[in-house]
Amino acid sequence: MLLLPISTLVLLTQLSEFLGAEVRTYSQKVVANACTLVVCSPTENGLPGRDGRDGREGPRGEKGDPGLPGAIGRTGMPGPAGLIGPKGDNGSIGEPGPKGDAGPSGPPGPPGAPGPSGREGPSGRQGNTGPEGKTGPKGEAGPKGEVGAPGVQGLAGTRGPTGSKGERGAAGERGAPGSPGAAGPAGMAGPQGPPGARGLPGLKGDRGVPGERGAKGDSGLPDVTALRQQVAALQGQMQALQADFLQYKKVELFPSGRSVGKKIFKTGGFEKSFAEVQKVCREAGGQVAAPRSSAENEAVQQLLLVHNKAAFLGMTDSKTEGRFTYLTGEPLGYTNWAPGEPNNNGGAENCVEIFANGKWNDKNCGEQRLVVCEFLAT
Repeated sequence: MLLLPISTLVLLTQLSEFLGAEVRTYSQKVVANACTLVVCSPTENGLPGRDGRDGREGPRGEKGDPGLPGAIGRTGMPGPAGLIGPKGDNGSIGEPGPKGDAGPSGPPGPPGAPGPSGREGPSGRQGNTGPEGKTGPKGEAGPKGEVGAPGVQGLAGTRGPTGSKGERGAAGERGAPGSPGAAGPAGMAGPQGPPGARGLPGLKGDRGVPGERGAKGDSGLPDVTALRQQVAALQGQMQALQADFLQYKKVELFPSGRSVGKKIFKTGGFEKSFAEVQKVCREAGGQVAAPRSSAENEAVQQLLLVHNKAAFLGMTDSKTEGRFTYLTGEPLGYTNWAPGEPNNNGGAENCVEIFANGKWNDKNCGEQRLVVCEFLAT
């Protein structure tokens, strides 16, 4: 029979509280046997034995069967965090994903500010002559011309026929001859006065002695009324020539021009506000250029290509917003607006400018633009 130390028995008793019924039964049997052999036997059967410490150690018993696993203990406190390991190698680059769908187009942005003027390009070849446009309406009467220079004095008229010989006067005493006076300077011929009223017929005189036959005179003057008509016609032609001369002189002094029909378009090569452009053109005997056909618009465009600048045109909508008219008040008979124009950007674009490409745009009248005038050739 197996003998166990007391310490072992105590340990088994403590373990029985945690183990199952089978282990508990086994431990109770061992305790009962130990009590019978060592402690619990009655003392009256004999004297207690000596301390067994001097006894020999018994043979080692066989290894018992393993007990059943105990109940799972409670989870302990987490241990301290370990050291940070070294950085791992970079992973391989993945394959590119499929291309996403294109997003919807955004709204169009506001128009950008005009860019700086580019360099002047080479002159293009002259285009074919376009068809002659329709005759435009008659322009306004031009300003009154300057007073012409005094005309050259006309030639003396032909000598009239010799008049009839007058009656001989009564013989009187012959006076003494007077001393000859100094010849005075010849005066300027005065203007011919109007014919006087016809006088009363005089008394018929006595028939005189027939005189000698005079030399044949020149033919008489034509009718006075016809002469006056011819003089008036000549004066009108002279005034018209003087007005034309002054007009062409002003146009010639105004540089860089193009001609379309009876119109001449010219530029001064400098920039002014719209009000100043009107003044410059008026003083030169013309008005602000206002193309009334594609041919006239192209003529103005040719002037702008030389300077690579925009110019004001003679038209506004200052009286009625959005209704552009010529400066004479007539509605426009021809237009060449750029796409999206006129748009009255900023609410103060009452004038019209023409770009070097021939397109029109409404513009603030206070801006500086190239001066281009038009003149009407008579």
